Amino acid sequence: MGIQTALDALRAADRIVDAVRLADELAFEASRDPGARTVRVLRGALDDGDQLAAVAAVHALGAVADEEASRVVSGLLSDPRPFLREHAAWVIGGGLPRPDAVARLVALTATGGFTGMLAQRSLEQWAVHAPEHVALGLEGALVGVREPGPRARLVETLGLVPHPLAVRPLMAVAADDAEGETARVAAVAALGDRPAVPAVLALLDRLAAAPGHLADVARLALLDAEAAAPGAAAARGRPDAPVDGGGAGDGLTVGQLFLHADVDACLTAAGAGDNGGIATLLVRLGDALVVPGAGASSGDERVARVVTLSRGSAVEARADLAGLTRPGHVYGRVPLLHDPVPAPAAWPLRVAARRGIRRVVRAAGVDVLHLRMADVGSLAAADVARELDIPVVFTLAPDPHAVIHSLDLSGRLRRDNLGDVDVAEHFWFRARLVQRLAANAAHTVLFPRPSLRKDVRRLVGVDIAARPERHTVVPEGVDLGVVERAVAEASAHARGGEPTAPLAELRALVAGLAPERRGLPLVVSVGRLHRVKGMATLVEAWAAGGLRERANLLVVGGDVQQPSDDEREQLDRIAAVVPPAERAAAGLLLPGHRPNGVVARWVAAVRTGLPGLVAPQGVYACASVKEEFGIALLEAMASGLLVVAPDGGGPATYVVEGVTGFLTATWDRDRLAAAVGAALDASLAETDDRRAARSLRTVQRSFTVERMAATLGTVYAGVVTEDRAGRVAAAVPA
Repeated sequence: MGIQTALDALRAADRIVDAVRLADELAFEASRDPGARTVRVLRGALDDGDQLAAVAAVHALGAVADEEASRVVSGLLSDPRPFLREHAAWVIGGGLPRPDAVARLVALTATGGFTGMLAQRSLEQWAVHAPEHVALGLEGALVGVREPGPRARLVETLGLVPHPLAVRPLMAVAADDAEGETARVAAVAALGDRPAVPAVLALLDRLAAAPGHLADVARLALLDAEAAAPGAAAARGRPDAPVDGGGAGDGLTVGQLFLHADVDACLTAAGAGDNGGIATLLVRLGDALVVPGAGASSGDERVARVVTLSRGSAVEARADLAGLTRPGHVYGRVPLLHDPVPAPAAWPLRVAARRGIRRVVRAAGVDVLHLRMADVGSLAAADVARELDIPVVFTLAPDPHAVIHSLDLSGRLRRDNLGDVDVAEHFWFRARLVQRLAANAAHTVLFPRPSLRKDVRRLVGVDIAARPERHTVVPEGVDLGVVERAVAEASAHARGGEPTAPLAELRALVAGLAPERRGLPLVVSVGRLHRVKGMATLVEAWAAGGLRERANLLVVGGDVQQPSDDEREQLDRIAAVVPPAERAAAGLLLPGHRPNGVVARWVAAVRTGLPGLVAPQGVYACASVKEEFGIALLEAMASGLLVVAPDGGGPATYVVEGVTGFLTATWDRDRLAAAVGAALDASLAETDDRRAARSLRTVQRSFTVERMAATLGTVYAGVVTEDRAGRVAAAVPA
């Protein structure tokens, strides 16, 4: 094709997702034809107003095996444009180490953030080939850096250098009582990754004997060091050391993770921060997978244990280790050594995440690891899977591709602002991570979509028809038992029975509205307070037109008392439309998150009504910019509600337009309002339960968690069987 032709094709692409995919072609052409002209063409793309082309040019320069191209990328580390610095820090690690760039990468690492994470990754890559140079650069920088955060990041990066030269400064920082705790914690955690040499173990033993957080981390570091040296724990008489590997003995051990929430069996934090539908799914699915009969039936192939990994403290992580070998659904915490942060800000926690995931996976003897999201957890877990040679199942979804496409269609994401938006959203990195995870997975799982093959090929660049045996479509599923109990309680109350505690709480909320608002039906939405979920857009749509006069709005989700930055953005937008002091008069209920069981009762009550306060036959509205499948939508349908859903992705495969719900462009406020109005008209016009029964049958037939578990159990068994066969074949002499 040629470098100029490839660049012209990228510039001419109609849609941003197409241009992002064409960036791979540009990089390929650059790698095929290194030289002065290629570098000149790509340098020219760095300096015009097309930020998309500029980002693509950085990656193409990184693919050129040429000294001049490498020098240009190195120079971009000092570019005044943040998005170019960020992408240069990413791609430079793929080339040979450059002494002139080490100091700038070290400086970016110290600054932190997503760019700092990328710079740290590049230094880690270079440390394999030039460990002395990287270690000396980091140690020299530590002399002049005293701020706790930057200093801890440099110490953490020093811990990634695989050379004895790094051990002495790490021990010095760990042992120094005058050193800040964050830097000492980073040093102690890094020492746990080192060979269990006597001097390191003696220092960790001394630190572990004291009280406090540093001691908790030192105890974990001791376990890590000893796990890497078989027999050492027994020799030193340490009974709490985990056992490497082993599996469940009579079946498979599956690992699944979501690090952006505190996942527990009771789902007490559901809906707060990033603790959305994925957390609920992992709990329900893990329970269903270990029920006898789920998936493959033979003893060696059935799922005997599911290990669900989420964030937690060092103390919790150490306590979990003893239970990781029990059969059933168990939980392992990953200490991120940092206060909880939203998912977009969690990328700098990559090293701590990788260390904690490795610890749990090794102790539990995981046979197959299921990754689902393009986040720091999947990035870290993929590294662990590669290191420990564990096969991966990856849920392949066009995310962030579908979001990019929606923002492109809405005009909020353009060629001239893509780089600036990407600094906050990391779209380019996440899209590339999805491609890499899919390419390296032993098997991919996909959600149903109306045009699945076409969408995946266009948005993600993967042709699932090329190797169909490596791809399985698996709809998500809901726990119908929870829904059925909720509907029974709400129906009993609607017939005059006493309200259960969750229904009494909802009654109290509605009773707090202005008297004239009582007796109206409810429009309900459940989910995180995040711009992708569109909660503020839903409030705007409800408040702007006639919907406000016809129904009250109940938005369940988010931490409204101590909101994250993402939650605050949505709350501010909502407050601009309906100020807090006017919510009671307007009919807006914003109670924040509730446990999953409570939410199920509230959703059921939207269908049955609350005597004297809420009219029956309200509706459910999902205003997500994109929804890959929609657990909350399915739960609402199972409860008998008419639903409003995005007109793409998973919902379009199970919502029958005008029958069980209404599909719309949820990012368009006016179209969203029209769809909710149409749903209210249809629901209030119903005179019997035939449509509600059809909605329930849809869920019963295809979308239960038991059905999902059976399909995935078979997938896991097939992956592990193939993996074991490959190991046997590799062990046979040629």
